[in-house]
Amino acid sequence: MTTAGIELDIIGVPMLAGLLVLVTHVPLGREVLRRGIIFIDLAVAQIAGLGVIVALSLDHDAGDWITQGFAIISALLGATLIRGFERYWPDIQEALIGITFVLAATAGLLLLAGDPHGTEHLSELLAGQLLWVTADQLLVAAALYLPVMMLWYWLGPGRFRFYLLFAVTVTVSVQLVGVFLVFSCLIIPAVAIRRLQGITAITAGYGLGVLAFAAGLLCSLWFDWPAGPAVVWMLALTGIIFGIATGLHYRDRRVD
Repeated sequence: MTTAGIELDIIGVPMLAGLLVLVTHVPLGREVLRRGIIFIDLAVAQIAGLGVIVALSLDHDAGDWITQGFAIISALLGATLIRGFERYWPDIQEALIGITFVLAATAGLLLLAGDPHGTEHLSELLAGQLLWVTADQLLVAAALYLPVMMLWYWLGPGRFRFYLLFAVTVTVSVQLVGVFLVFSCLIIPAVAIRRLQGITAITAGYGLGVLAFAAGLLCSLWFDWPAGPAVVWMLALTGIIFGIATGLHYRDRRVD
């Protein structure tokens, strides 16, 4: 087998995981940016991670359905809480979301304090284990993402519906790619394509994300870097380049 064939064999499943995450996160990220609740993804992702930590502390395996149930219920409760912030305290909503994130993160640290594998569990939740994603995980993720996207495009992102769909999606994504990459996939493409509209924006967001995942995974292999952080940096670099290019394009159009 050639070197290129070996690389493709290693990054094939992680690349598919990235594509699945991008399919849901690009449109969700645009809605997050439109609503001005940038840190909701970090907060909900961290709360979902806290659910996983609670399940692990009760001696459940990371991949079993009980752990998934803990994560989804935690994320739904977190999304409901944040929806309450929007309804009752909109003037301090972002601050309350930040506080919620910090509380969830530190609660996880407290629960893992006596666990000899606590550091490993925390690293997996934050940075992910992208290169070790399995085909079975992809099938489960696809089965959950599909109804989410159908409801999203058929019914639209209504207020409460947005929070519920967001919670389910982020819960699945955190366990595929980690908290940092979930935030990056939601926000970086959304910021980069903010000047575009409609299908053009979504297509550009997908293209940017695919390029970043491919470059990040290859850099991970070539330089022995952790895959998740490598993809985050590639998302940032491609986002900056794309944002500058579209900014110059629109500036030239205004001049004309």
